[in-house]
Parts: sequence; structure tokens; C-alpha cells
Amino acid sequence: MAKEIERKFLVKGDGWRSEATSSKNFVQAYIAAMDDRSVRVRLVDGKRATLTVKIGSKSFSRDEFEYAIPLSDAEELLSSAIGIILEKRRYTVEHEGFIWEVDVYGGVYRGLVVAEVELQDEADTPELPDWIGREVTGDGRYSNMVMATENVSAELSHALSRPAR
Repeated sequence: MAKEIERKFLVKGDGWRSEATSSKNFVQAYIAAMDDRSVRVRLVDGKRATLTVKIGSKSFSRDEFEYAIPLSDAEELLSSAIGIILEKRRYTVEHEGFIWEVDVYGGVYRGLVVAEVELQDEADTPELPDWIGREVTGDGRYSNMVMATENVSAELSHALSRPAR
């Protein structure tokens, strides 16, 4: 079992782009969702797939179990998705010893750009890059599960900066 500990922020500007070291395209959806747990299917660059189970109700620390699955299984599971299938391009940015993941959303959430920083310990306090905006850790509207199952695009319209690249 892995522990996922992360903080989430809105992104302001494009300053992060020059620091990005890699990127991947994700198509993901939820096949089960409850207040404190979810089951997600994800396609990565259309070439590989994972099934992820997350359990926990803390805002930035949960148990996470992730398994590789056949691409054909993932595609079939996507057809059984609850709500919206999310599309995003994830960029990896290294900053002051921490790995940041910057997600640029497409589809219904086109224009939304969110950064997450993975932590080793809940007490970690990473240096925030100048392109980091308001912290949204714990704001359920920015949870991928909520975004997929409840379509909160109207509520997040203030955070959408169209057009996204």
C-alpha cells in the first residue's frame, strides 16, 4: 500500500512551462465513488492503463493502491464511467527538491490548470514557485472524483482561463 500525501494549488500564468521536464496525456474516469473512497481507471498516452483505488477522507493524505491493467479492459471500463470522462495533460516540474505535477485540463474543464506537490510527510513545507496561486487542498470541487461525478465546471468557471494549450 502506498500513501498519497499531496497539496493542491491553482496555477497562475505560464511560468512553470519552461521548467517542465516531461508530460503525459491522461484520460480518466471513475467507476465507483463514495465520500471516502473511489475506483479510477486511467489511460496514459493511449498506450497503458491503470486501475486505482483510493481510500481515506483526509484532505491531503489517503491510502492509494494502483495496478496496471490491459488497455482493452480500461477502454471497456471507461464506457461504464460515472459522469464525465476527464481529459488532461500532466507536466512534471522539479522545484527546490519537490516534484510538482501541473495538470492542464481539456474537455468540460478546458482552461483549468492545477498543480499538486507530492509530499513524503504531512509536515513537509515545500518552497512555493512564483507561478503557484491559491491553495485548494481540501476544496472538494477540485477533486478529480468530484469533477468527474458532479460536473462542477460552472462553479469552477472563475478558475478557468480559456483557451488552454
